[in-house]
Amino acid sequence: MIQRILLFIFLCVGLGMNAQVEIPRTTNTGPIIKAEESNSTGFPILKKEEVETESRFLKDKPKPIDLRENPNGLLTAGDVIEEKWTKDKEIKEEYKFDQSLGNVVTKGKFVEVYCRDHEYVDGDKVQIFVNGELVARSVTLHAGFQPVLVTLQNGFNSIEFVALNQGSSGPNTAELRVLSEKGEQLAKKEWNLLTGAKAQLIVVKN
Repeated sequence: MIQRILLFIFLCVGLGMNAQVEIPRTTNTGPIIKAEESNSTGFPILKKEEVETESRFLKDKPKPIDLRENPNGLLTAGDVIEEKWTKDKEIKEEYKFDQSLGNVVTKGKFVEVYCRDHEYVDGDKVQIFVNGELVARSVTLHAGFQPVLVTLQNGFNSIEFVALNQGSSGPNTAELRVLSEKGEQLAKKEWNLLTGAKAQLIVVKN
């Protein structure tokens, strides 16, 4: 009998030593719990921290598109410029008459004359006369400058540009630049001419 009691005691002791106590663990990554003091009891109470459920990037609502703010609709800047240049200019009375581009003075033997269509490139053409003599029968004006070398005589020299047409968008428009033999800019002018009218520049050689 005593042996049975001792055996029972040894078994109980062995089971107690082999038993493992599990420490509870958590992987909770939820909202932070704050302890706040209750107004009624004075003891701390637990309260969930407010969590921002909406992205801050969505708080500012996108501004609605109002095409009234863009008078050109969906046209690009290039489209607007092209549309503007393809329209004929208002034909002024002065475009019908010859225009004076003024006088310049130089000591050089020649000047370089550069001209181009500075508005819509629409096929404007001119003739160039120097002292009454034809030096260029038909020059088509492009977006880039085209050079014409003009040999000067002593005293006054007349350079005339006669509008042969008005292209597809009138009037005949051009930008003119005149450089000395040293590369110095002597003049920068523009003209607007109807067909048959001319622009004249006087170059004085000292």
